[in-house]
Amino acid sequence: MEGVRLLEEALAAGVPIHGAVIAADLERTARGASLREDLEKHAVPIEAVSARVFAPLADTDTPQGIVAVIEPRRWTVEDLKLDAASAVQVIDGVQDPGNVGTMVRTAAAFGVTATLALPGTVDLWNAKVVRSAMGALFSRPAFPVTWDALEGFLRSRDIPLWGADAAGQPLDERPSPERLAIAVGNEGNGLSSAVREAAEHLVAIPIASHVESLNVAVATGILLYHFRP
Repeated sequence: MEGVRLLEEALAAGVPIHGAVIAADLERTARGASLREDLEKHAVPIEAVSARVFAPLADTDTPQGIVAVIEPRRWTVEDLKLDAASAVQVIDGVQDPGNVGTMVRTAAAFGVTATLALPGTVDLWNAKVVRSAMGALFSRPAFPVTWDALEGFLRSRDIPLWGADAAGQPLDERPSPERLAIAVGNEGNGLSSAVREAAEHLVAIPIASHVESLNVAVATGILLYHFRP
């Protein structure tokens, strides 16, 4: 994990941090210096290195002088606690890490219970996903699941599965149940056949006829706002 903001979020969420590597750039700002103090207070091992040693460790174009090794929580569907009104986000084969990170962040913003990623979806702990999620991965359940595990979870909790599809019924024409799992698929291929066949309903976001489609992260934001608990 890289960057001041993400380390601040990880500390605030109580995520275990096994060690950090810092360069001189970190303490050139008051915020960076404060972060180092906080890491030391939490007994996080710190290794100070030269800019030359630090450079290959960083993944961003303008590094902030800190990278760290964290231990994310390993969630399972058995850990999820649902209220009477709950929404679950299902990501079905979306491969762009920036989009997926934005989708996770959006789910957190609208109070979605969990983000479940089906096979074919980019690794949720890909560095760009983590950065785009802006700390949401530390505070909300988000983890990969197999189709069988997802199907069993939805059945056991009596949660209907709906899918987003351009050919579906307009979003505002169908009232939604209190509990709902909403699946969004790959921009190029749409929903997988397994999700499409299992979905009770397919819904679409009405858009202007001269526009072919929406970016998947934008579409997800509209859907999750509409279906927010």
